[in-house]
Amino acid sequence: MSNSDTLKTTAITNIHRELGARMAAFAGYDMPISYAGINEEHACVREKVGLFDVSHMGEFIVRGKQALDLVQAISSNDASKLIIGQAQYSCIPNDEGGIVDDFLVYRLDEDQCSEGEQAFMLVVNASNIEKDWNWIQSKNKYDCRMINISDQTGLLALQGPLATKVLQPITRVNLEEMKYYHFAKGTVAGIENVLISATGYTGSGGYELYVQNDQLKALWEAIMTAGEEHGITPIGLGARDTLRLEMGFCLYGNDINDTTSPIEAGLGWITKTKKDHFPSIEIFRKQRAEGISRKLVGFIMEDRRVPRHGYKIENADGEIIGEVTSGTQAPSLDKPIGMGYVQKAFAKEGTNLIISVGKKKLAATVVKPPFYKK
Repeated sequence: MSNSDTLKTTAITNIHRELGARMAAFAGYDMPISYAGINEEHACVREKVGLFDVSHMGEFIVRGKQALDLVQAISSNDASKLIIGQAQYSCIPNDEGGIVDDFLVYRLDEDQCSEGEQAFMLVVNASNIEKDWNWIQSKNKYDCRMINISDQTGLLALQGPLATKVLQPITRVNLEEMKYYHFAKGTVAGIENVLISATGYTGSGGYELYVQNDQLKALWEAIMTAGEEHGITPIGLGARDTLRLEMGFCLYGNDINDTTSPIEAGLGWITKTKKDHFPSIEIFRKQRAEGISRKLVGFIMEDRRVPRHGYKIENADGEIIGEVTSGTQAPSLDKPIGMGYVQKAFAKEGTNLIISVGKKKLAATVVKPPFYKK
């Protein structure tokens, strides 16, 4: 049995293979890393439009009279501010000041709810589906129920400046009126009940489309056909990573994890410490009041060498002051960039850092993300 036989697949894995995608294991799934090449795919999303299969992500429904109470109890952000049709970025803190996961919260309509009930969809990282489910269930002391729809749900990300031109002709949902981090359900190319969300992980605009797995193939083909005249290209996870890193977006497992605080990670804006309660709220309040000792920063390399996860960061005196969490050769900048945690004294923009690569010491400069600016 080959390694790929032991991995999960999405409903359109065969399409990726037929397109000649380079496949690899990611979060337990056999996923497309690239088709034509990471740099080409990256440029297509920045300049035109590309389509990702990200069906490996996890989706939970929370429904009931106290659904909001459960979401509030596990989320650092304030979901009480959400109106129906609005989404929110947040994180799930653990009890030690770290992060269980980062995730999206969708405030759903209440058509399928009984009187007095509310409904939310939580979208979590593929590698954390079981972990998140168990954590949230352990906090569920409320009058609501959770439903794991991850295995029944497909997810496509249509990203790039031409995304609206591709999608609008095949749906009656008014995309021009859809604000950022809002969503609507509608018919796309004859496929009903597609949730269209003005969200994404690339910084180039676009939509994420949630659909039942048995409709995923038809949706993929319809979008690819509609996008032909606009130069649409299938995009793999390789370009997804370079695109998000150019924007300074955190990747769970690299830039944030069970030991990193959202305050340290620059996610204070999703950490609402004026809420009544959520795990680690007192730790975060103390960090706000007293300050933090380390901070996640972005940096640009002066050398052509790409910084890698785990490389040590030093000051000019050769003292270790931090560690690289993510790094890549940024296609839009044609320069190596990275992120990492450093002691707060070295987090100011313009500070000179040294990235230690074995015996080599490579110069870098702290910059404020996003690295890529439209």
